[in-house]
Amino acid sequence: MTNHSPASPDPWLVPAGFPSLAPLVHGGFRAGDLIVLGGDAGSGTSSLALSFALRASAMQSPALVLSSESTSARTFERALTAVSRVPLDVLRRGVLDDTSRTAVTAAAAHLREHAPVMLSLDGSGMAGVLRALEATPGTRLLVIDGLEALLTDASSRDDALAYAVLACKRLAVSRDFVVLLTAHLPLLDHGRQDLRPRITDFGVRGAVATHADLVLGLFREEIYQRDSALRGAAELHLLKHRTGDLAYVDLYFEAPCLRFEDVVEA
Repeated sequence: MTNHSPASPDPWLVPAGFPSLAPLVHGGFRAGDLIVLGGDAGSGTSSLALSFALRASAMQSPALVLSSESTSARTFERALTAVSRVPLDVLRRGVLDDTSRTAVTAAAAHLREHAPVMLSLDGSGMAGVLRALEATPGTRLLVIDGLEALLTDASSRDDALAYAVLACKRLAVSRDFVVLLTAHLPLLDHGRQDLRPRITDFGVRGAVATHADLVLGLFREEIYQRDSALRGAAELHLLKHRTGDLAYVDLYFEAPCLRFEDVVEA
């Protein structure tokens, strides 16, 4: 995946990857930080989380992506389409013209050298996360997609999820790396006028607001209004920033390729 920032000289800093986001977070994400990324269904939080991992790995910050929604092969497929910019349906059907075939070949070569480790979660919650970490020493960015995959007991659901958020923060501190956790927005009221994410939308007993160092909310108006003028437009809001100001950056989502870009890169 193309990036326009040099590798970070700070060994405890994971590059933010997106040029407009980097200055807002003092250049990147600090070891020991818990970052929670949330958005409404269909907004693309999984794709954006993978984008963070791809960009970090390309900038010498090894990443581990644990997905509860796809196998490692499917996650790699998503990475390949994002890096090559060949639409996923074209890739899956194998109907590649010469230009697409060249792009996929180049992307595969890039990922052989710079891909994050991509594994599927096995349903055992934090125990599965710890096993994956033992198998991938040197991880600097851990992506867990998503929070509900850490739930092993259906009873007292909110309490269990709140504890999982705290466990992720403790893991970031104890391992001295960055944890990026995706989460749903169960308290998002679709009847309100402004559907941009709020920190209260995360629910889980307020654990996200309490324990996360950085809370990011992804908003894409086109999932609510079918207007060609809105196509691809995305906003990434800093809903909590323990060491900085609240703000937002404009991104662009190339849906056929599951690829997020900073508007300054377009």
